[in-house]
Amino acid sequence: MQPGPIDYGKLIREGLRSVMARSLAYTLEHGLYGEQHFFITYYTQHSGVVMPDWLRAQFPEEIMIVLEHEFEDLAVMEDRFSVRLSFNGKPTLLVVPFAAVSMFRDPSVNFQIEFPFSDDDMSAAPETTATDIPDPVEEVVEAVEPVEQEGDPADRVVSLDAFRKK
Repeated sequence: MQPGPIDYGKLIREGLRSVMARSLAYTLEHGLYGEQHFFITYYTQHSGVVMPDWLRAQFPEEIMIVLEHEFEDLAVMEDRFSVRLSFNGKPTLLVVPFAAVSMFRDPSVNFQIEFPFSDDDMSAAPETTATDIPDPVEEVVEAVEPVEQEGDPADRVVSLDAFRKK
């Protein structure tokens, strides 16, 4: 099979999602610092999203969750995260594939990523059930493994000047 052109849009989405995944993995290991908190918006109909039907009925397309003071059982896997939040006093486990996320924001440092979304993203995640979620006490897979780079680091520098607003 002949490979097609490089899908730069897909590479950018994967890179941006790795920033979110690493931020959540860092939070899992170190906790939130000071006033730090996250707003995460995701598509509730994305395959692989696990949430109760009553909550999906309230948010049939998108939901924004907040990870601040009161969240439990955060787990970060290679392709998704899970967290237990309280909705109207009900502890609720959510499983969110990174491909389902449309926005990740940390207002404490004025940081936000809006993920360009494609039709491929909507069906990219495998079906996930509550039994697929690891016990948060068990070892958690780090979101993105570091890649060893060879050669001179200067050869890997990319200028962002062409993308800056003037």
